[in-house]
Amino acid sequence: MFEKLKILTDAAKYDVACTSSGVDRVSDGNGIGSAASCGICHTFSADGRCVSLLKILMTNVCAYDCAYCVNRVSNDVPRATFTPREIADLTINFYRRNYIEGLFLSSAVISNPTRTTELMTEALRILRDEYRFYGYIHAKAIPGADPEALYSLGLYADRMSVNIELPSEKSLNLLAPNKTRNAIIAPMAQIRDGIKESSRAVAKYRHAPRFVPAGQSTQMIVGASGESDYQILNLTESLYGKYNLKRVFFSAYVPTVSSSLLPSVETKPPLLREHRLYQADWLLRYYGFAASELLDEGENFNLYLDPKCNWALAHLEFFPVNVNRAPYEMLLRVPGVGVTGAKRIVAARRTRSLDMSALKRMGVVLKRAKYFIECGERNGEIKMTENAIIRSLLSDVSYSRLTAKQISFFDEPEPEAGKEEEIKALLGQF
Repeated sequence: MFEKLKILTDAAKYDVACTSSGVDRVSDGNGIGSAASCGICHTFSADGRCVSLLKILMTNVCAYDCAYCVNRVSNDVPRATFTPREIADLTINFYRRNYIEGLFLSSAVISNPTRTTELMTEALRILRDEYRFYGYIHAKAIPGADPEALYSLGLYADRMSVNIELPSEKSLNLLAPNKTRNAIIAPMAQIRDGIKESSRAVAKYRHAPRFVPAGQSTQMIVGASGESDYQILNLTESLYGKYNLKRVFFSAYVPTVSSSLLPSVETKPPLLREHRLYQADWLLRYYGFAASELLDEGENFNLYLDPKCNWALAHLEFFPVNVNRAPYEMLLRVPGVGVTGAKRIVAARRTRSLDMSALKRMGVVLKRAKYFIECGERNGEIKMTENAIIRSLLSDVSYSRLTAKQISFFDEPEPEAGKEEEIKALLGQF
């Protein structure tokens, strides 16, 4: 069992679509676990991956031969398979030891997508019906599975995701010949429609079965194929609009297999590029930006400036913004001002005029914002040219070589001497 666990948890580490927000499944008093907000205590690794779920594959024995995947059928790796009962027992034992709060279950394709989905459904059925487990469960939908099998899986899961993996049909045909765009899009549409129908049913009868109450998400690999950030971000925006996705995740491609179609195994994962895409995704969802505003066709993000700063520098005609008069929507576009900061500004300026010290107390990052705002005529605002602003912004940031390591439950001890300290991807308020 331990050897299986080691193989299948390690094989699952490349899937990052595992958040658990947006669900309030609670126990009825006769079961264990809870997915209510107070019952989920997640921790996150340095690269943003959730580690409070038992993230595991049912099997890494795959019938597909996707070039980028470590579990492809032509790759010589140790193979293992859990039975549905073993998955359920393992989850419960981990939960009772307080290691986890829920389960993230995915799988390679066992013989065919429908059979794989049925086995995953059986594992979740045992957890929900026999063990009375009310904790959070995220299940991966297998493209190409029968709609009825997919619906059954969704009745036991809190969230489902269908990984797009590659941002264009051309790359999908080249690197994943067993998958098609239609096979991926069809289950996304089915999940979207199932969620809407379930919501209508629950509104009429509160005990109606709930289908994927926490919504759906997807993942795209960054760097395995030649798509630009512009293509990736436009696809992201389209997915949010058409399929009501909760999140689109980006995963920097980690070279694990040799192929003439893929980057060299010596290539480092593009973690900073992944980070810029996450920042841009945040701008799409919470800051009112459109993908077409952030990038031009065929363009990639500036790795040295976050997307919001980069946009502001390209549109200096809109700045400086007077924080005492500017609308909320414009405050959101000021580098260094987040959603919370913009709301505080709007609330505070109703009763008094704001100056730089007041903005600092509100949490505005003046190190960035001071170049793009003003508080009045005699507040000593800083007015600089575009080049001067760029030099000042970059002088506060030191970019070093980025090294990355995927998380594992079974990491080997690190050497004590001669090892360079790993640099974390920069996180912070826009």
